[in-house]
Amino acid sequence: MNSKSTETEAPAATIRKVGRNISQNEGLIFEKSAPGKRGMELPPLDVPAVDAATALGAEFVRDAIEGFPEVSEIEVIRHFTRLSTWNYAIDLGMYPLGSCTMKYNPRVNEHVARLDGLGSEHPMQPAEVSQGCLRILYDLQKCLLTITGMDAITLQPAAGAQGELTGLLMIRAYLESQGNPRKKVLIPDSAHGTNPASVVIAGYEVQNIKSNERGQIDTDHLREFCTGDVAALMLTNPSTIGVFEERIAEIAAILHERGALLYMDGANMNALAGVTRPGDFGVDVMHLNLHKTFSTPHGGGGPGAGPVMVKKILEPFLPIPVVVKKEDGRYSLDQNRPKSVGRVRAYCGNFGVLLRALAYTLAYGPGIRQATEDAVVNANYIRKQLEDVFDLPYDLPSMHEVVFSDAWQKKNGVSTMDIAKRLIDYGFHPYTTAFPLIVPGAMMIEPTESESKEECDFFIDAMRSIASEAETNPELVKTAPHSTRVGRLDEVAAARKPVLRWKP
Repeated sequence: MNSKSTETEAPAATIRKVGRNISQNEGLIFEKSAPGKRGMELPPLDVPAVDAATALGAEFVRDAIEGFPEVSEIEVIRHFTRLSTWNYAIDLGMYPLGSCTMKYNPRVNEHVARLDGLGSEHPMQPAEVSQGCLRILYDLQKCLLTITGMDAITLQPAAGAQGELTGLLMIRAYLESQGNPRKKVLIPDSAHGTNPASVVIAGYEVQNIKSNERGQIDTDHLREFCTGDVAALMLTNPSTIGVFEERIAEIAAILHERGALLYMDGANMNALAGVTRPGDFGVDVMHLNLHKTFSTPHGGGGPGAGPVMVKKILEPFLPIPVVVKKEDGRYSLDQNRPKSVGRVRAYCGNFGVLLRALAYTLAYGPGIRQATEDAVVNANYIRKQLEDVFDLPYDLPSMHEVVFSDAWQKKNGVSTMDIAKRLIDYGFHPYTTAFPLIVPGAMMIEPTESESKEECDFFIDAMRSIASEAETNPELVKTAPHSTRVGRLDEVAAARKPVLRWKP
């Protein structure tokens, strides 16, 4: 184990003690391989032997898998167990990633998703034997419509970005039915990055709108840009700087006066759920990220769900099938919708994610409002405790997250990335760096409702200590992390020349 100078260690007085095990360099499983090693022994056949080449065809049979590692059982166990201890997880500590909502998800929701009769059901079963699953989908629809104040819903989209595309396709179909699909979609500079891509895929042009000095939509500019060519405005609310659009009702009125629609990116709905409903302040179509706000482990590429809620005027254009309840109380999949934009996802979407969302919603009930309020309180508590040591570009009240900048630390050559790397030495996952783009050197922090005051205080102490280090010993911060198995990587080289294949 390499010895390190004590000056690189996080000050013990400011944070909890993080136990450190002996750091062992862990090779690849291929590097442990040697001919003849085995991790298992199969019992003798108790059925007649069958020639594989005859049964499968000689072209589908091989004697061995080239390059496949040959290792013992204990080597396999220790290898993957050691690797697992390198992972940071929500079970270990706080994920302060802004805009990602990396909160703790109750285990009961995972248990429910694995119940017999739910975890093993097949999506092609007839509706007659899938009534329980269809009821789950139907009940979730009712819950989400109640929470958002919208009129109709599709659960099909597999993630927020696909939800955006689905919503835009419905907007296009609706406007086409009115005789003119229009050409442009307005997007504020504080929007999520997937919004422009969704607009282009839906066949529209992107027109950006700059935020004003308070990080809000400039309604004068909106009136200027909202011409007869504009189909919709895509608005993230709360925005990516963590503030609520104070003039949202006026924004909706401007759009509606000119025949355009208001799309709300609901990725930050964890700041609104149970407190206010987008349908009540003029939103025509929106999506939710169930894998963020409604309990599915977020990150790692999935799984996700991005259901889309719409007002009555867009209901005819919902993707098929639509889960409905018949007069006799049975549930079915309605395929007879001639104005539908078609199917956007296999079957009814990611059922396991939808099931977890219903379990989460029913478990909280009206307590969803409390979860929202706790998330907002945590973000504002961290903001108040750090605003004297980090620059706060926008002074509006924070919602679920707070966005600082590295402007004060930049004077000593310390950037948002340096501070994030140093945070690793203090036992925390880094916050979101350099986003949103309208804040140079952004430091985006979202504690979520999961974190206690004690955990928030640990994080605050760490951030304040790093701010002090940036003043007194900036090189320490600029060369972090110091306590990890691997030091600071050349991220530019890794992005431009990635090693995608291992060669012995």
